[in-house]
Amino acid sequence: MILYPAIDLKDGQAVRLLRGEMTAATVFNDDPAAQAEAFVAAGCEWLHLVDLNGAFAGTPVNAGPVEEILKRCKVPAQLGGGIRNMATIEGWLSKGLQRVILGTVAVENPALVREAAKAFPGQVAVGIDARAGRVATKGWAQETEVMVTDLARSFEDAGVAAIIYTDIDRDGAMQGPNIAATAALANAVSIPVIASGGVSSLVDLIALRDCGAPLNGAISGRALYDGALDLGQALTALA
Repeated sequence: MILYPAIDLKDGQAVRLLRGEMTAATVFNDDPAAQAEAFVAAGCEWLHLVDLNGAFAGTPVNAGPVEEILKRCKVPAQLGGGIRNMATIEGWLSKGLQRVILGTVAVENPALVREAAKAFPGQVAVGIDARAGRVATKGWAQETEVMVTDLARSFEDAGVAAIIYTDIDRDGAMQGPNIAATAALANAVSIPVIASGGVSSLVDLIALRDCGAPLNGAISGRALYDGALDLGQALTALA
């Protein structure tokens, strides 16, 4: 199981939100690329990047910091936030990004997900962010009636590389991940699932590892910044 350290970008800084609220942002580093380099130095194999402003704007906003991370770090990175057309997908992948994460368009334009997954095998993931089992879009600001499992199953034959499942109410709250919902999703689809939201300790990571579902990995942000989770120790435990 892969541990993906998270770098959430708002106004050019590395921040963490509480339950997705942009007004509840804590700045952890003014130099996101330096933060990324620190994660790489500690041994991480992947980076998880989010353009928070872009998720609301519907187009990339923090391109500069992302490009600097890609230039300075030699581990693969995945990015979500504001990626809603083929030109943006192609642009990011051409700049060295390993994987794009499509969230809002997975609900609003699923044909784009299928087209991108076919054009770029192994480089397109679907981000499913949910409250109480229902998918939220546009930076988590808009709630839908779409159920998580229904959306995930709709891409079973599309060739997407992974599903990144976030329980919004757990995100940044340091209260532990929604293990039951994450395991249920991973057991319901054949697509690899990455858990996100609420991973706050080594105990949480081990619980996800041992949840009885074939999880590809887990994303952690605030716990790494706060020191509640030691990256080196976590990587050793998951290895």
